[in-house]
Amino acid sequence: MPLPAPQPRTSMHTRRVEYRGFHREDGLWDIEGTLHDSKPHSFEIEGERRWEAGEPVHHMHLRVTVDNTMVIRDIVVAMDAHPHGPCPQAMAPMQGLVGEVLGKGWRHTIQRHLGGVQGCTHLRELLFNLATAAFQTRSDSFAPPSDGTPPVHLGQCLAWDFNGPVVEKVYPMFFRWQPRAAVGKA
Repeated sequence: MPLPAPQPRTSMHTRRVEYRGFHREDGLWDIEGTLHDSKPHSFEIEGERRWEAGEPVHHMHLRVTVDNTMVIRDIVVAMDAHPHGPCPQAMAPMQGLVGEVLGKGWRHTIQRHLGGVQGCTHLRELLFNLATAAFQTRSDSFAPPSDGTPPVHLGQCLAWDFNGPVVEKVYPMFFRWQPRAAVGKA
């Protein structure tokens, strides 16, 4: 279903973000993200330079390699376009994520390693949603863990509500499930 017709307006900015997931022959997983910003008109950042209509202001790529436990084994970054001379210096700190887990607390992990002036706003933004792309890439992410707990995506959105019809149909063993801490509480 499309959005309703907008009010009369003028296009000012376009951001394209894409994620792609790959299973490597060595058993690891590559998740790649690309961010591309452009404007439909020419503009200038005073003291920097002028951009022509459609020319990328930001064009950044990253590849995060994870193992089956979602531990980051490698990360590579490229900046094809960036607006300021110091921007590429933000690529080196990305290596601090190697060894971290792409999972619960991911945004806090990003902030700890790359927050503020330690990193690049645009690379952080790419990393935020990379975890979801990694989850979607690994089909085994949807399988219940062997410890009897529900898959991590259950209880995280309306469709995957423990008390809802989708969980009842797809994961009947977790229909109306509650964490042990919640059992017995009034």
